[in-house]
Amino acid sequence: METRFFGNGIVEIIDGEILVKEADDVFSLLFANNCSTILLRRENFINDFFNLSTGIAGEILQKFSNYNKRMAIIGNFDDIKSKPLKDFIYESNRTKQIIFVKTLEEALKIFKE
Repeated sequence: METRFFGNGIVEIIDGEILVKEADDVFSLLFANNCSTILLRRENFINDFFNLSTGIAGEILQKFSNYNKRMAIIGNFDDIKSKPLKDFIYESNRTKQIIFVKTLEEALKIFKE
């Protein structure tokens, strides 16, 4: 698995083969890399993650909150049409537990504040 470490417990998963299907997938990555903050790409998530009715995103957010971990999902989210998903992204970005950003630089800036 290709990774890049930024200090302060922040690790970027560069491997495009990683596919997050459930909360345990993300936590396996967190613990395997001994980090508190993980940076992933939108492409690392199954499409059902972005369908709130599946409960995957909510389950992941709840676990991140319980364990005081952070995650950035990096990608373009301008194509999101679902109002509930837009609201979820807005609220997530506001709390800064899980953030949805366009660039790696944006994620690092938020998490290094």
